[in-house]
Order: sequence, then structure tokens, then C-alpha cells
Amino acid sequence: MNKTIKFPSSGEYPIYAEMYMDFVKKDGSLLQQFHDNLLATEEFVASLSDEVLNYRYAPDKWSVKEVLVHIIDDERIYAYRALAFARNDQTDLPGFEETAYTAYADTHTRSMQNIMTEYKAVRMATIALFDGFSKEALLRIGRANDNRTSVRALGYHIAGHELHHIHIIKKRYLAAI
Repeated sequence: MNKTIKFPSSGEYPIYAEMYMDFVKKDGSLLQQFHDNLLATEEFVASLSDEVLNYRYAPDKWSVKEVLVHIIDDERIYAYRALAFARNDQTDLPGFEETAYTAYADTHTRSMQNIMTEYKAVRMATIALFDGFSKEALLRIGRANDNRTSVRALGYHIAGHELHHIHIIKKRYLAAI
């Protein structure tokens, strides 16, 4: 994990992504952060009881299991966007409706082992994908959901999005139980 992927300039990602960028290290260690987040998330999730994993801190909020599947879905979508932009696909990519994805994910029927197997597979694919991008590819810009963003910014979004949600689980879910 020696490859350096520089942190993007502020003009390489939409304003809403700032909340995710605030969670990441800006030292070029994106691949290491992906790896470290994988280990930390696995350890954290393993420490949670079934009660916590199925807990909702409000009736209209997702369970912890649903949040974890949302992290996986978001990573998969953002990695696809990175692939498309790296390959210089100029197609404007659509957004996605995260609440519909969560509502139809049938998370309640899945075991944590199944969810974590998917999480690890998606993360390892993301690491391999970003490790394979050239310096030129990482700088390419595309449009998704009417927002311009670079390939490297999408990588940092993935890392920060996960950390953002783990922070929320710790702050709102665990504090409420």
C-alpha cells in the first residue's frame, strides 16, 4: 500500500462531500485508509450485539445493519463512478435513491456474516481498483448526479462516507442504548 493518491483540491468534488472529506487523512494514504477502515469496521461490528445491530434510535431511522449495507451500496456505486471517469466515459451518470436502496435491501433477512462477507469483497475490489489507476486516471473528471468530481475525490468520498456513518453509529446509536 505504498502508492500515494493525493487528496483532491476543493474544486474536484461537490460541496456536500465536505462532510465526508473532513473524516479522512489528507496525506495521500487513501489505499492504506481503505485497508485500515476495513479492519476497524470489522472489529467494531464484531463487538456489537444483535440488539445493537437491529436497533433504530428513532422509528424512521435505519438500523445499524441497514447503515452497514448502505455503506456497501454507496461504495459500490462510487467505485463504479470512479471506474467510468477513469476510463474517460463522458456519460453523465445518474444519482441514486439511498432510501429506496435501503428499503429494498432486505437487510433484516441477512446474517451479519453475510453482510460482512459482502463488505470485505467490495472493499477489496475497491482497493484493487484504485491501486490500478494511473496518476492521469486519478485526475480525470466526470459528472454524476449533476456534480463534477474527480476519480481520486470519489475514493476519498468512499473512505470518508464510511467513517461518517461509523461516527454516527457510535454517537447516536450506542449513546441511546
